[in-house]
Amino acid sequence: MTLVTAQDYAWIRSSPVFRNAIEGGYGLILVRGVAPGDVLRVMRADPQGTCTGVDALIEQHLDQRDATDYWDDSFIAGAFTVPGTDGDWTLVLQFDGGVGMRPRFLEALSAGGRAVAHSTNGGAPIDLFHWYEAGELRTSFEWPTDRYGSTPDDLVPVMREIGFDLTEDEDGTGPSTDTKAAVLALAERLTGVRLTEELLKDAEYHLGHVPEEPAEEWTKFVIDITDAHGERFYKEVTREEAEAASARARAEAEAPVVILGPSSPAP
Repeated sequence: MTLVTAQDYAWIRSSPVFRNAIEGGYGLILVRGVAPGDVLRVMRADPQGTCTGVDALIEQHLDQRDATDYWDDSFIAGAFTVPGTDGDWTLVLQFDGGVGMRPRFLEALSAGGRAVAHSTNGGAPIDLFHWYEAGELRTSFEWPTDRYGSTPDDLVPVMREIGFDLTEDEDGTGPSTDTKAAVLALAERLTGVRLTEELLKDAEYHLGHVPEEPAEEWTKFVIDITDAHGERFYKEVTREEAEAASARARAEAEAPVVILGPSSPAP
């Protein structure tokens, strides 16, 4: 395990590539022992050839978003091989607002080993970290003091060495901690992969278009409202009830409008 700390990733704050990734949203996955093409197949990606350099990957991403008018959650993923602990790893990068971190992908990709992922959704950011081992979520967090998974505290000693502030304060992290830099250092501790701007700029990416997730079937929804006086209204509405109400409203809207004149009999 490397002895990298958050300070080794201070460069991300002066990096145009990583600054844009954080502002617009990104996802990065590291998978041990699975080739780039196989990783993209697990992600159900449609192969899109290759490109050289992160600028070309960003251009592919923007072309895809323009083609869909930004209306769906499909995205372009770029994958390449990089050396790390215990052999080769595949690095997957996408500028997708973090939507590509689907648990079933990470479970499948880590089934025979390990997968580590981190992301930012852009805007008012949600920053997530996930460590999977043998298909199991071991540790995950947004705030480093609010961890979950099957072994949420296993990484605490390493996190302290890296520079995470694990004190329980109002927002879950200390004011002097660069949590994103610390997350990248934690990913390196778990993978042996040193992420650099040069690595991202020079890599040849295998490209894949990952389709939008199909919408889940729903059976009911819940209305749960509490007014300013503390009065609560709670009601469960089944899909059948909602569809029947929608059909009635549609029939009423499509019914002919009858206008009664002054001499018309009262209804």
